[in-house]
Amino acid sequence: MLAQKNYKSAILVSIGIQYISIALQRVNTDKYMQTLYYRPIDNFRESWWRHRKGILEAIFSQAKDYRLQIIYTRIDRNEQQRPLFRDYHFQTGGYFYPASTVKLPAAILAMEKIRDLDINNLNIHTPLYINSIPGVNTGVQQDHSAASGQASIAHYIKKIFLISDNDAYNRLYEFIGQEAFNRRLWENGYRDVQIRHRVGLPLHEEANRYSNGMQFKHQDQVIYEQPDTCSQLAFAAREDRIGKAWYDHKGVLQEGPMDFSIRNRLPLASLHEIMRSIFFPEAVTNEQRYRLNESDYDFLYRCMSQYPAESTDPVYDPQQYHQSYVKFLLYGGNKQANIPSDIRIFNKPGWAYGFLTDTAYIADFRNNIEFLLSATVYVNKDGILGDDHHSFENIGKPFLQALGAMIYEMELERPRKVIPDLSRFQPKV
Repeated sequence: MLAQKNYKSAILVSIGIQYISIALQRVNTDKYMQTLYYRPIDNFRESWWRHRKGILEAIFSQAKDYRLQIIYTRIDRNEQQRPLFRDYHFQTGGYFYPASTVKLPAAILAMEKIRDLDINNLNIHTPLYINSIPGVNTGVQQDHSAASGQASIAHYIKKIFLISDNDAYNRLYEFIGQEAFNRRLWENGYRDVQIRHRVGLPLHEEANRYSNGMQFKHQDQVIYEQPDTCSQLAFAAREDRIGKAWYDHKGVLQEGPMDFSIRNRLPLASLHEIMRSIFFPEAVTNEQRYRLNESDYDFLYRCMSQYPAESTDPVYDPQQYHQSYVKFLLYGGNKQANIPSDIRIFNKPGWAYGFLTDTAYIADFRNNIEFLLSATVYVNKDGILGDDHHSFENIGKPFLQALGAMIYEMELERPRKVIPDLSRFQPKV
């Protein structure tokens, strides 16, 4: 018992439970999918954060200015290990720019499409060659980051989760196609989602309707060819404007609020439910379940929880891409963090235009705890979008670290009638 207490204490110290108070400036002000197994949605309890000092108190006390949204799911198990959920929501519903979190459904739907095609020798590892579309995106004949030198759906998925690679997402966006991407998520019940564009490329709205043609080859023979496509999808009109000025892709300051109405929309509730559906497919409705098999889930879990230094294909510089590079909840992307081997964070973050978001399934295999946590916070301080890097590092990431640590601490102390069997999620590296 003493050894377990000492272990817990070491974990809590390592993730920064003893927070250092920092000075924060006030920011510029500018139903849920349920299954038969879900318990009612509860409010995120004020008592959890009210008496905590430092960054937690600072953000929560100005939650509207920070556009703070949180969803926390407690998970219990019955005697048959069936999960029972209790959801806690804080201020969910408002628009936020999802940034790279859209890469999570892209990875899932790309894997599902491969399964649906059901072509002999076609799988996520099959070499992929992509045609160029002048004025939209270049072609791909090889991928030097791959040990084989060839691109593949699997390789793009690995790069998405290891370092949040933009080009990898763009290639999956092209493979799925804008129209199919949105229609499939709408079929899942996520009616408010709009996936409208690639990321990291300064393209007009019309250009993002086009998807590059591509070929999959087995032993140098084309086994599946997909032509160039153009989405004819009509999106529901929106009015989402944020800030008072913004920098365009050329670094030129543009006066007036930035228009997000033609940009990606992925509500936090939808993002959180997508996470639930891939970790607990047996506990969601049929429409939310994806057409993936066990090996697909194994691959997805491995990619989502793996650290860059653990990857041998691709290989990344550990000094640049350190252990917590994309692990914000619980570890804040801290370069000095040393994540214990018994803790795994299966997640997908995103950060751009002042919005910092992360969604995660977190498991501690030693203490037998698990939970789902999704959060987004807007850390822009002056209303000028595009100059937010300093605020991400000094406000956003420390807050997500503190939030994750607060929930983790609560989970450590929370009694459970049934010890969960987490072996399904232990990494097979």
